[in-house]
Amino acid sequence: MACLFQKIVSFDKESYFCIETINIKLSFHSMNFVEELKWRGMVHTMMPGTEELFEKGIVTAYLGIDPTADSLHIGHLCGVMMLRHFQRCGHKPIALLGGATGMIGDPSGKSQERNLLDENTLRHNQECIKKQLSKFLDFDSDAPNHAELVNNYDWMKDFSFLDFARTVGKHITVNYMMAKDSVQKRLNGEARDGLSFTEFTYQLLQGYDFLHLYETKGCKLQMGGSDQWGNITTGAELIRRTNGGEVFALTCPLITKADGGKFGKTESGNIWLDPRYTSPYKFYQFWLNVSDSDAERYIKIFTSIEKEEIEALIAEHQAAPHLRILQKRLAKEVTVMVHSEDDYNAAVDASNILFGNATSEALRKLDEDTLLAVFEGVPQFEISRDALAEGVKAVDLFVDNAAVFASKGEMRKLVQGGGVSLNKEKLEAFDQVITTADLLDGKYLLVQRGKKNYFLLIAK
Repeated sequence: MACLFQKIVSFDKESYFCIETINIKLSFHSMNFVEELKWRGMVHTMMPGTEELFEKGIVTAYLGIDPTADSLHIGHLCGVMMLRHFQRCGHKPIALLGGATGMIGDPSGKSQERNLLDENTLRHNQECIKKQLSKFLDFDSDAPNHAELVNNYDWMKDFSFLDFARTVGKHITVNYMMAKDSVQKRLNGEARDGLSFTEFTYQLLQGYDFLHLYETKGCKLQMGGSDQWGNITTGAELIRRTNGGEVFALTCPLITKADGGKFGKTESGNIWLDPRYTSPYKFYQFWLNVSDSDAERYIKIFTSIEKEEIEALIAEHQAAPHLRILQKRLAKEVTVMVHSEDDYNAAVDASNILFGNATSEALRKLDEDTLLAVFEGVPQFEISRDALAEGVKAVDLFVDNAAVFASKGEMRKLVQGGGVSLNKEKLEAFDQVITTADLLDGKYLLVQRGKKNYFLLIAK
């Protein structure tokens, strides 16, 4: 079958797609979306007939994203990658922002009702999320499978309660709704406050989204995390009872860590895609530090690398696990995709400062946020900016003002042996004069004692 297909040619420095649209002969069997997801470990449950659907031509599918913040976090990435793989296989993805449902809260997998958002906040969040999604999906070409972004608030805002009761409510019984796992868990005491009526109706609202997109966009497939299965099947049932239409569902597993911990959560909170909330350095470090077994799973899920290359990477990694080949490639692919090539290179340079033989020049290139992220957990001391302005001998500064060394004799001996560095440059003399001109970002001095002991002095 002849069709227009988008070939991803390259990435520019901002990580946006360079798209080449070409006419090619394409058999949908040769780029089977379901098979693509299966080998990547991204299929949890699907309705019977879903695979056969893809034999009929271009399929339109949607996946819902909750716009409760103005940035996605990596917990969203599996769903976003499903849409990306979907478009790469020649099909048309729709990203649905749950503006209306974001005002209500989804009980699925949650133990608490979430905060409700006003319209201005929702619109702001929508614009920010679309910008992020544009790094994964092609919204702008005129190809038949270009991506679309929709917001269910646009069709729900003028929907009266009476209209909703008549159009949607009469088709789905309370018995059917009560049987859903997400509802049962909340009713059976897993949540302190039970389940509000607002949340109870969530599955009907999500169900109506499916109906609306089926009628207006010809959408026949809804995708999501496995915790959404109940809501998705309610939508399919609503379509069947309303107009006899047949639609399908496919969910991906909820991503976990090998130790059973929650994926994407750290002690400091979520790993965000927006650099305002998670610096590219911290983002890169998250992927670099995953376990071997997690790296093997994640490189399939969170990159677009083809099967043969991934298998070769896994074999290479298993032959020499200490080289962390999988982690390095995973961290590179995801950081470039979410941020940019430049951000990736800067993150690597920043990592080398702590763990490699980086230069003073590389250190001075770091912005303040990255510098603090790199040296998080390093002992810190406050020193007087006024004293530095006049000039202070290193031995007085590092012994009397900041306890980097236990004594002046210890420092003298280490300096003579070439074991002390200031801002990644060997300290030439123990009584070398240090001034404000030595400060990094106008505020910091980095002292290194031996190979691994770092100290951050902050001028105030």
